[in-house]
Amino acid sequence: MDTTARMPPFGIATAVALLLGITACLCLPAPLPWLASAAALVAGIVLWTRGDWRRAAGACLLGFGLCGLHLAYALSLQLPRSMERQDAVVTGRLVDLPAHEARRTRFLLRVDDDAAIPEALRGRLLQLSWYDPYRAIGPSLRFGLHAGSRWRVEVRLRAPRGLRNPGVFDSEKTTLARRVAATGYVRAPESARQLARPQGVDAWREAMSARIAAAAPPTASRFVRALALGDTRALDDIDWETLRATGLTHLIAISGFHVGMVAALFALLASLLWRALPSLARRIPRPQAAALAALAGAGGYAVVAGFALPTVRTLLMIAVVVAARGLRRQVRVGDALAMAALAMLLVDPLAALTAGFWLSFAGVAWLAWCLPDAGDRIVGDFLSAQGVATLGLLPLTVVLFGQASLAGPLANLVAIPWWSLVVVPLSLLGTALDALHAGAGGWAWRAAAWCFDLSWPLMQWLAGSRFALWWLPEARWFALPLALLGAFLCLLPRGLPGKPLALLLWLPLLWPSRDLPPAGAAELMVLDVGQGLSVLVRTARHSLLYDMGPAQPDGFDAGERVAVPSLRALGVRRLDAAVVSHGDNDHAGGLGAVRRAYPLQVAFAPEGVGIDGMRTCQAGVQWQWDGVRFRFLHPPRYFPYLKNESSCVLRIESAHGAVLLTGDIGAVIERDLVRRDRASLRADVVLVAHHGSAESSDPEFIAATGARHALLSTGYGNRFGHPRPEVVERWQRAGAQAEDTSVAGALRVRLQAGGATVEARRRSHPRPWDAARRWRRAAGDAGEPALVSYRPD
Repeated sequence: MDTTARMPPFGIATAVALLLGITACLCLPAPLPWLASAAALVAGIVLWTRGDWRRAAGACLLGFGLCGLHLAYALSLQLPRSMERQDAVVTGRLVDLPAHEARRTRFLLRVDDDAAIPEALRGRLLQLSWYDPYRAIGPSLRFGLHAGSRWRVEVRLRAPRGLRNPGVFDSEKTTLARRVAATGYVRAPESARQLARPQGVDAWREAMSARIAAAAPPTASRFVRALALGDTRALDDIDWETLRATGLTHLIAISGFHVGMVAALFALLASLLWRALPSLARRIPRPQAAALAALAGAGGYAVVAGFALPTVRTLLMIAVVVAARGLRRQVRVGDALAMAALAMLLVDPLAALTAGFWLSFAGVAWLAWCLPDAGDRIVGDFLSAQGVATLGLLPLTVVLFGQASLAGPLANLVAIPWWSLVVVPLSLLGTALDALHAGAGGWAWRAAAWCFDLSWPLMQWLAGSRFALWWLPEARWFALPLALLGAFLCLLPRGLPGKPLALLLWLPLLWPSRDLPPAGAAELMVLDVGQGLSVLVRTARHSLLYDMGPAQPDGFDAGERVAVPSLRALGVRRLDAAVVSHGDNDHAGGLGAVRRAYPLQVAFAPEGVGIDGMRTCQAGVQWQWDGVRFRFLHPPRYFPYLKNESSCVLRIESAHGAVLLTGDIGAVIERDLVRRDRASLRADVVLVAHHGSAESSDPEFIAATGARHALLSTGYGNRFGHPRPEVVERWQRAGAQAEDTSVAGALRVRLQAGGATVEARRRSHPRPWDAARRWRRAAGDAGEPALVSYRPD
């Protein structure tokens, strides 16, 4: 038996095996030593050449080792801790399109390889922000930032660092996939100098985007720019919410289907030209000419789109088909997809860190498997494709985004034919005409905008309907494989007995356990909101949110970006009460976003805080939920509003322990609490007041609590120096284990039988880059207090 024929070197089996090896490497709790990765790579190459079943094993090993090497290299590019919070002057070129916002501009800078620049920054990719908090009179200098221009700027940098919470976007993973070495901001903007004018493809894209904005009506020009050029900078949060609620994000910023349309158009034009001039066939046969024209069209469109991942995937698939045509061989869609995946993963295995990779390849894979002979029945095949894509991609959508769009299938039935066959061709026609002669494409862009405006009200209505989004709690690790198996069984040919039973395999994903505490017990989640505070408290049937985190002028709103997604990921369906400890932005800034998502039945705040609809959190006010007692200890009656010192101090007492939430009170209030009600301060877990500042955590107060766990909510590298090392040491000397959200991520506290336990998100959901950061800190980097939560094992 010829086993080699059954295991082609670049077939579906090897592609799947390669992806499994890469995924396994990315799921490791710590990165492999580079020697181990290199050994796995060599062994994989050797086995790949064997031809039988060992080829799949070799592909898996090769993917494992190759990904390990790429991961180690990407981590080595990141800024060393010795250079964090220091100023540096760099020169470089802006890559991609800068995003201009009300108070800042965000852009990527590729640093020059110049001897005058610190070695750790040469050739690196930096993600920078140019802040303009006061908008000086006249045009702001930052609006002179254009793609493709070269600048000399003074920057302050730090290694990429994100927040770690349930259900929240992982920015660290994205920066690693893009090989971003550091993030930071421009210092002394008035000293920045432009060294060279914009040039290159990105400069052309930005200029063309500006022409579309000037020519098309403002109501829809932002969508024309997204569909024609992949420029989504003008889409606001409401636009993205509408697109997510209707399941249409895959059509914006250029989908693979649009690239295929352009390729088909170029192939058709080449075929017509060869038919009109038969003599051309003597040089290149018509089928090969059409294939090359399709590849050229797809390549040009991918360049215009900024090489977005769906365009690259489609371009690689077309390249495979063109190569097969050149060799006069037939190639199936599945084989073309497999070779495209192999090409992409062998070049960049860290592409598997992006959601776009999984959705892009999985969508085509489902269609290729379920509809291999599509094309004879246009309407029937289109409806079948919608059903296959909806069912097949639902598990990935839920796991990646924590949501499912119930209105998505209906919205796609309208948007796919209308946007793809009408709006997109008009947008591209306008771009092509304007590229040939400035101003010639205006009528096409206006027509595209008019056609888009016809459909957008329907999408907005669907997004606002009760069938828009279904938010789902975070599921266990085995839910995705079971749901994919269920989708596979449901999509098998008709007549297979027992297919409805496959829906039971979806239950762990669509109906996961919310892991609620039993009666008499309580659970807290101290969210990682940066320099601020937000704590979710849950009992068996009730939920309370203590503070909502900061809302910054640059657009970051912890209520919208952290609190609400975390609540949804934890399965919180309603908030029975909320507490705003005091009015400072880092505690109350996210209140508006939380109120929009969760209408608050009861909300407490100190008297005089100036927030509408609040009850007073006066000392002595108490209630009981599910056997758990809640009681305010501060401020007392008639206490004036003194900001931090007026913070609501809440005691939560269960049958298995007590927690003290202290807000931002200082040492004076702490000593007053000891004097007034020392017995009520006894607690197993204490949220350290004022983020661990030097003005809090009085020794007498610490002794009165007798806490075994001291929790701190701080921002990584914050300018206040919180938590102060002496404060952390003070709690540790008293016998408490200190845990800091800036180091450990969100902290989950359980008050159940056996006492209080604390689980850190970065430990319970480890990532290789977390371990690399701990190793660098353990090697002697200074700048952070040595917290017990991350002492070397």
